[in-house]
Amino acid sequence: MGAPWPTTVVKPVVNPELGVLTPERLKHWAFQPLKAIDPPARVEADRKRQPIDRFVLASLAAKGLKPAATADRRTLIRRASLDLIGLPPTPEEVEAFVADTSAEAYPKLLDRLLASPHYGERWGRHWLDVARHSDGHGSFLDPAPLPEAWRYRDWVVMALNTDLPYDQFVKVQIAGDLIGDGRETAVATGFLAVGPTYISDGGDPDSVAKARAETLDDRVDTVTRGFLALTVSCARCHDHMFDPIPQTDYYALAAVFNNTKMVDRSLVSPELLKRTEEHKKALDVANAALKKLPKDAEPDRRKELDAEIAKLKASAPPAPPRIHAVEDAGTADMPLALRGDPRKPGPVVPRRFLQALAGPKPPAWTKGSGRLQLAEAIASPTNPLTSRVMVNRVWQHHFGRPLVATPGNFGLLGEKPSHPELLDWLAARFVADGWSLKKLHRLIMLSDTYRQSSRFDADSFRTDGDNRYLWRMSPQRLEVEAWRDSVLAVTGELDRSVGGASVRDILGSQRRTLYVAVSRNGDKLPADEFLRLFDFPSARATVSERTSSTVPQQSLFLLNSPFMLARGKAFADRLTREAKTADGRIERAYALLYGRPTTDDERKVAKAFLGTGEEAEMWPRYAQALLSSYEFTQTR
Repeated sequence: MGAPWPTTVVKPVVNPELGVLTPERLKHWAFQPLKAIDPPARVEADRKRQPIDRFVLASLAAKGLKPAATADRRTLIRRASLDLIGLPPTPEEVEAFVADTSAEAYPKLLDRLLASPHYGERWGRHWLDVARHSDGHGSFLDPAPLPEAWRYRDWVVMALNTDLPYDQFVKVQIAGDLIGDGRETAVATGFLAVGPTYISDGGDPDSVAKARAETLDDRVDTVTRGFLALTVSCARCHDHMFDPIPQTDYYALAAVFNNTKMVDRSLVSPELLKRTEEHKKALDVANAALKKLPKDAEPDRRKELDAEIAKLKASAPPAPPRIHAVEDAGTADMPLALRGDPRKPGPVVPRRFLQALAGPKPPAWTKGSGRLQLAEAIASPTNPLTSRVMVNRVWQHHFGRPLVATPGNFGLLGEKPSHPELLDWLAARFVADGWSLKKLHRLIMLSDTYRQSSRFDADSFRTDGDNRYLWRMSPQRLEVEAWRDSVLAVTGELDRSVGGASVRDILGSQRRTLYVAVSRNGDKLPADEFLRLFDFPSARATVSERTSSTVPQQSLFLLNSPFMLARGKAFADRLTREAKTADGRIERAYALLYGRPTTDDERKVAKAFLGTGEEAEMWPRYAQALLSSYEFTQTR
């Protein structure tokens, strides 16, 4: 038949008066208010279960599935530790948890992990993916380094450790310089400032406008996908082809960032500011007195003033730290760019929020750049997307699969929730609990659903191979940061200090991977090659979920790299220090790495391998093999 041309062409539904804001599109589930839903109770025995479990059990029953049994206690403490702080529990912590059979043992474990300063490091890294955080060094049109980007990273860690309410977490990242005096919260606007800032290529006269347009597109995309899971950038050149987002909405938001400029500003505390002002005043007085001295003044007086000035200069307060931040630079609305071309301006669009969320005629923003109003609109408890999106992200990192399988796209082309009632219940509870992320973690991790075993069941797998309906806990591979940190932790080499400037040498440093400098392009700094090998995401745009690959280069790194050879030796040295016999060292290795005793077969294999050569050579090789094992890379 060749390729016959279709007789009818399917076009997006567009009402001439409403444009893309049609009732059909606006009925999409993601734009509807949160529903107050009571959890189902199937049978009397389930009435005592937590609401999360009752939602999940109802879905399983509808598919003819049964939940897996509860995981053993060794698995639970390892899973919780890796989930919340990105480090395995020590053998002593494992044995104490196994021995404590009280009902409060598990909740106490969660409280201890959530109170750890390493919690903010683990979950801060998840957020930095969304924030497309890097230390700069992008393409030739975005080449600048960002030497102070680490201060935003440390702010994120601090904000999570102190459980800053998520609505405040949102607001200060968009408009922290406009909240209060902005002195302490301006650092949070690094969320915007550490993104790509494109420059002209020096070619045609319109290149400056084009570069500016690309920078604005990054800001619109990062904010709307990061906080709202909407692809508003698809409306840059025309009305969105699928979602109720007209082109005017894009330029209403782009104008906000067109009135915003990137700045490096001092991060000065009130105490340091007072000291600096007092010191400057004293130095000015001394200099003025020296200038007023006649030529015929007493030599001793001149020497006295010279000494005073020298002393003041030597005792100058330290230079205040600097941060990459933003500030307002205008109040103008922006013309729509016809077909996305900044050289072809169309009608001017007032700054305002998305019409799909705020109604067909949202009030215009006229105060400052509009960033503060944008922040308030996104963080509003009446905005149904913000809480849903964050709850979905948290669920994703605990279970390996989000409730909405497209965490960066809640639009019409995104997936529908696997458990819509559960998603809404969690989102409403999140808001009611004061937007507390730590309470949300605790709520999820106390559920039977989270505590399920990952044991395989052939019948369940045939029905639900993707585990969409949560009949078990899906095994998850550690991200590169948690894996590298865990390797250094079990070898006894990890530097657990929190915060500080980025380090460049990832293979030589013992700091957590969070603190390693990375470039925007992923090929400009020493750490980039190693991290990309293990699926570290590009920092060129906001990232909602990472890819997971298995390639030969990963195995070759584990076998041959100087990093792994050194870790094998360090682990062998630790085992030698902590156990006197071969049996004791083998047991200690399994306790450190996997949180469990060895089996008879594992002991036999170990002894057979260790007996094939000199002890000084074989123990590091054995240790390296254990560090490279599949089990060590999994949360189970």
